[in-house]
Amino acid sequence: MFGVLEGYKKEAFFKEHPIINLDTLTNGFGQYEIFAVFKVNPADFKFHHFINAVDEEMFDDYVRQCKSLSFYNAGIIAEYGDKLITLSTCEFTRQGNRLVVVAKKV
Repeated sequence: MFGVLEGYKKEAFFKEHPIINLDTLTNGFGQYEIFAVFKVNPADFKFHHFINAVDEEMFDDYVRQCKSLSFYNAGIIAEYGDKLITLSTCEFTRQGNRLVVVAKKV
């Protein structure tokens, strides 16, 4: 469904497209600045379970894990209270892998 995310495996593509524009019926239009792009097996890092951080430590841990897995350093700082969006699609270098793009609302 999000096959275009494959482009983010290349840093040049990321530099050309660092912002995600999202328009929803419930929340309207928003722009999100990408801070991490990585591939992972969800059994190794359950990125899809992160919905709302219950505290600053949980939020910081999630962001730290995303950044440590990221293909490159985007130089973006995400802080507790920021709204995040996580997009993922199939990634076929290993069975079950996902390509994940994480961004914060601008």
